[in-house]
Amino acid sequence: MAFWVWDNGLNTGIQEIDSQHKRIVDYVNQLDEAIAVNKTNERIGVILDDLIDYTYSHFIFEETLMEQAGYPMIDPHKKLHEAFRNRVQSLKTRFDRGEDVALIVRSELKVWLTNHIKGDDVFYVPSVKKSLNPSFMSRTLKNIFG
Repeated sequence: MAFWVWDNGLNTGIQEIDSQHKRIVDYVNQLDEAIAVNKTNERIGVILDDLIDYTYSHFIFEETLMEQAGYPMIDPHKKLHEAFRNRVQSLKTRFDRGEDVALIVRSELKVWLTNHIKGDDVFYVPSVKKSLNPSFMSRTLKNIFG
């Protein structure tokens, strides 16, 4: 059974954001699986790198949507993203030095993302929904994710 099963209570109602959040949950589950079956540190490192890269891309996408929507609280939201990036980078540095932090990353990501979606993202959703149009979404996805 998966470590983290997506809860529809985490849906923002913005399809692409929800898809990206679900992808982060998938990475957390991959990390859990690698830990459970005693995969090598190399495999765990690859998952951590992919998870971090994807999460950073997600933050850029989310911030782009907020900017386009004129969301007034974007700066504090960006600071939350920055604090999270710093924490994850600190954990990755510890992992690279040989510390076993995979369980910490797995647990912290689940708690942080759940709290962030329900406690922070929920506030930008109305502004972003009002501003979305298909051509903007298509261009933004292509620019960020290729």
